[in-house]
Amino acid sequence: MTGASAKDSGSGTRDFGFRRVAGDEHAGLVRGVFDSVAGRYDLMNDLMSAGLHRLWKRALIDWMSPRPAQLLVDVAGGTGDVALRFLARADEIAARKNGAPARAIVVDPTEAMVRVGRAKALDRGRVSGIDAAVAPAEALPLASSVADACTISFGLRNVTDRPAALVEMRRILKTGGHFLCLEFSPGVLPAFDAVYDAYSFRVLPWLGEIVVGDRDSYQYLVESIRRFPAPATLADEMRAAGFANVSWRVYSGGVVAIHSGWRV
Repeated sequence: MTGASAKDSGSGTRDFGFRRVAGDEHAGLVRGVFDSVAGRYDLMNDLMSAGLHRLWKRALIDWMSPRPAQLLVDVAGGTGDVALRFLARADEIAARKNGAPARAIVVDPTEAMVRVGRAKALDRGRVSGIDAAVAPAEALPLASSVADACTISFGLRNVTDRPAALVEMRRILKTGGHFLCLEFSPGVLPAFDAVYDAYSFRVLPWLGEIVVGDRDSYQYLVESIRRFPAPATLADEMRAAGFANVSWRVYSGGVVAIHSGWRV
């Protein structure tokens, strides 16, 4: 297996929420956040989004349109939520068409998140077709041109070197492979802006403190959304990384966006 190096990820400074930190410290700080929240990550997703994250992930799966025998690589895949949804959808189609089973590989930089994902897969009776690896998005432990689809959900804003991660995710895709990114967006419609800010900066850190016992991690997560680029800017970054036919869709008044790109 070969992977691209996380080029320049240790040089200069990076955003860690509203703080600037040394590039070589950023990845460790992010891992610390997810080490802290891993055990209740799925519960907090439900509470923070009032369950809307399930609809957003369904929209991601709908756009991906899984098919039998495909391989999905879910980067920053954490607890395996997207990978398990992909496999369930592909299994439904394979059963109707007598097709070969699909496979998924979850790659996440945080061992604690991967452990939670493995346990969840077993709880759901998924004992085959899904593998996991601990690695950053900038250095995926996969050969080039192996994946039919690559996803990253609520993870791109946490990588240390976003341009390098985008190049790396394109690298592992086959020609004709589909990349999809589901992420919170700073481009909320003006009508929702004040309410969204109040909810984000007051309610979400409070929920983190009550449910997880960690206010600071959820304060970081809120701040990281505000530092993430607008949809049009991210689309330009995807094109610069080599993706073609780039497009995006916004949901829930601009709270989240799904970006799509292809390796051609």
